[in-house]
Amino acid sequence: MNHLLITLIADGPHNNGPDFGKASPIGLVVIVLLLIATLFLLRSMNRQLKKVPESFDPQHPEPDQAADEGTDVIGEGPEQTGGPTRPPGPGDEPG
Repeated sequence: MNHLLITLIADGPHNNGPDFGKASPIGLVVIVLLLIATLFLLRSMNRQLKKVPESFDPQHPEPDQAADEGTDVIGEGPEQTGGPTRPPGPGDEPG
């Protein structure tokens, strides 16, 4: 029984018909439609990328800089800087 089963598995299918190995025209249509869709997507992406500015840096950073003064201090709490302290709130709880 095992010898017969191994012979059938090793022999494989016998597809010798006139249409064996030929692709259908529907496959060609699907591939062409996918290529056309890809071209439209690339065209749209290029249009959108042309709208993106060269740099996202603000042209006049002075107002932003005035608001940021003193906020880049690392390792100093309000008791060390002499600034006002606020009472702990619900957002101050760990976790």
